[in-house]
Parts: sequence; structure tokens; C-alpha cells
Amino acid sequence: MRWSTRSARSSPPTKRPSLKKAVSDHGRTETSLAKAINESLRKALDTDPKVLIMGEDVGKLGGVFRVTDGLQKDFGEDRVIDTPLAESGIVGTAIGLALRGYRPVVEIQFDGFVFPAYDQIVTQLAKMHARALGKIKMPVVIRIPYGGGIGAVEHHSESPEALFAHVAGLKVVSPSNSSDAYWMMQQAIQSDDPVIFFEPKRRYWDKGEVDTDAIPAPLHKARVAREGTDLTLVAYGPMVKVCLEAAAAAAEEGKSLEVVDLRSMSPMDFDAVQTSVEKTRRLVVVHEAPVFLGTGAEIAARITERCFYHLEAPVLRVGGFHAPYPPARLEEEYLPGLDRVLDTVDRSLAY
Repeated sequence: MRWSTRSARSSPPTKRPSLKKAVSDHGRTETSLAKAINESLRKALDTDPKVLIMGEDVGKLGGVFRVTDGLQKDFGEDRVIDTPLAESGIVGTAIGLALRGYRPVVEIQFDGFVFPAYDQIVTQLAKMHARALGKIKMPVVIRIPYGGGIGAVEHHSESPEALFAHVAGLKVVSPSNSSDAYWMMQQAIQSDDPVIFFEPKRRYWDKGEVDTDAIPAPLHKARVAREGTDLTLVAYGPMVKVCLEAAAAAAEEGKSLEVVDLRSMSPMDFDAVQTSVEKTRRLVVVHEAPVFLGTGAEIAARITERCFYHLEAPVLRVGGFHAPYPPARLEEEYLPGLDRVLDTVDRSLAY
């Protein structure tokens, strides 16, 4: 039964990331988030012969979202490896390769397919460094397209980031734009610790500027995506764009919202959030994952402790419902959107 439910895996999606980019001066390009990851992987393969890419359909097909398009053709089947449909085996093999000095980059084809590999990730990959008293490194990157917004069926729209952020020994990150996608992938591959790299699949086709000559921010440093004074919105991955749209809409009503892109869920840059909240005195945390025991709960608890005497309203959260991900026709009701964010902003400002 497990195999029959996956028979449509290799079918391409109706939308595909654009492989075209407009090149400008001084290393800057205008490109999609998916293509930025592709270029980052290409650079890593070209720079370090120990970098390998593994996953289901990552080679000849170029991945179902075409993120690895062209890489096997240019670097060969020994560097970009099409694997069987066996996530536990894929991650287990990557652990063995890391022990031999390689830097494998593993793709989990969809978020909901990671759970057969969860045991390998949690009990082996995350623990190996501590188990060996620091003598063994685990430079493994696990790429996971995650989140909804593409009208996919069950197991194709999950947001399991909190499960991995809870596990000591794992770094957990998610870019929200093309520039971060490019640079954060480079930094993840260079890390000697395992990195779970969550890619917001509904942002794959959003374009932005990438400066390949820039000096990137540290991998786990949050950034202020928009300055504001009345309230702080904290988000990561796919919800950053929604929060920026909410801030623009609120500005038309005379409200000044600051948007902080967290970028990393483990470790988490609480200092950046604290600095923003001490200025605005209000905080709303937004993520696609269910609110119940989500990353927003940890942020709310930490900021309440750190900023108790600064807060003028309780920390509020916006997220998915505590229910299985719904069919496509109900997706827009499930996902946090502009109205739900603005309604929560109004609740906070009403205190």
C-alpha cells in the first residue's frame, strides 16, 4: 500500500520554477527562489568535490519542483544521485557518507515524506556528534519543501519544523526570499552540523535579487524585513511575504508594523525579536504550522519572560488549526492569510 500511494511522485507539478534570470552588474541577479537554490547547489558541487546530492528524482527529472534541474547532467550520476523511494535509507546512507568525509545534501521530495526517515534523523544524525564526544562531524543537509499553498493532496503540505527544532543536535532554517535561499544553502552545506533546510514550496516561483558578491548574514541571525513602531510581526519562510503584505495594508490605516524574518528556528535569534519588541511593545507571531505547540509558543514564552515590563499586550499567535491538513478546496480557510493576521494585529492594538 505504501508504494501504490506514491505512484504519482514523478509527475511534474502544473507550475514550474522559472529557469531564466535577468543578469545585472556586480554579481546581482533577479531570480526565483527555486533557481537561487539550484545555483547555490551548483556552486557547492563545483567548489567542493565532497558535496553530493541525493534524493528521489533529483537527477534526470531535476526534482518535482525542478530545483536540481541540470545538475546531474553537468556533474554526473556519481555526484547527483537518484535514489530508491526509501527515505530512511536515503538519510542512513547520507550519515555513512558523512562519516567518510563527504557532505551529502539530501532531498526529501515532500514534507510529509520525511517521517519514514525521522528515526534516522533523530536517533542517529542528531546524536552522532555528542555520542562521539565531538570527534565525529555530521555535515549533512536535509532539504525539505514544506508548507501549503499549491493545492496538493495529503502529505504534500505539512509544516513539521517544530518537531525538528525540538531535537537537540539539529540546526533548522528556512529562507523566505531568493537571496537568503542562495546564501543560507551555502552556509548549511559548509556547516559541520546537520541542517534541516525547509524550503517554502509556494514561494519557489517568487523572484528577488541575489548578490553573489555580497557578504551574507550569519545563518542563524534574524533580519528586520520592514521597520515599524507600533507592533512586531515575527515570521519565517512562506509567512514573511504575508506579514509584509499585512504591514503594507496596515500602513494605509496609519499603523506602523515591524516585520522580523526569523530565518532560523534552531538556534533562534531571540535577541533580535527582543530588540524589536522593546521598541514596539507588542508582538504577533505568524507561521503556517498549527498554533498548538508550534514554534510561536516558544517565542511567546521567551519574549514574555524577557520583555514582561515592556509588553503592552499579550503575545498573540496566528497559525494553522490543530487538525490534519485539509483538501485543496479548504486550503485557503486553513492557511493564515492577510485578514487573519490583520485581525490579530487589531486585537493586540486594542489592549
